[in-house]
Amino acid sequence: MPLYEHVFLARQDISTQQVEALLQSFRSLLEERGGQVGKTEYWGLKSLTYRIKKNRKAHYALMNIDAPHEAVSELERQMRLSTDIIRFLTVKVDEHEAGPSPMMRRADRDERDGRGDRGDRDRGGRGGRRDRDRDFAPRDARPNGSNDAEDTSGTEENS
Repeated sequence: MPLYEHVFLARQDISTQQVEALLQSFRSLLEERGGQVGKTEYWGLKSLTYRIKKNRKAHYALMNIDAPHEAVSELERQMRLSTDIIRFLTVKVDEHEAGPSPMMRRADRDERDGRGDRGDRDRGGRGGRRDRDRDFAPRDARPNGSNDAEDTSGTEENS
C-alpha cells in the first residue's frame, strides 16, 4: 500500500482533547477502510502566518498513513466536511521517518537551549537618547532659545 504523511490544522478555539479525539476518529476511519496509521504527533497550538477562515492560530497534527488511495480520499472528504478542520495536506512519501518529525525535534532543541530567555546577552552601556553625547547644544543653552536655522522672518530690526 502507498505511504502518506498527512498534516491538518484544526481551529484555535477547540481544546487539545478535541484534537486528540479528531485524530482518533480519523484513525478509525482509515482502519475501517483497510489502512493503518503508523504514528500521530500533536505539534501544538501555533500562530499562523496569515488568517485562515478568521483564525490567527491553529492546532497542528501529523499522521503517518499506510492506506489505499480510496481510504485517503475518504479521509480528505471527511476533513472537508468538518467545521473543526481549517486546512490539511496529504503527501505521498517513499518511506516514513523512524524518529520524531522535524517539528518535534525543533521543539526539543528549543527547550534544551533555553532560547526564549535571551537574558545572557550583554547590551553594554546603551543609555537612552538623553544620555548620549550630542553634536549640538541643548535648546536652553542656545542664544535666544532659537534652533540652528537662521531666523528669516524679518522680525528683527535692520540697522
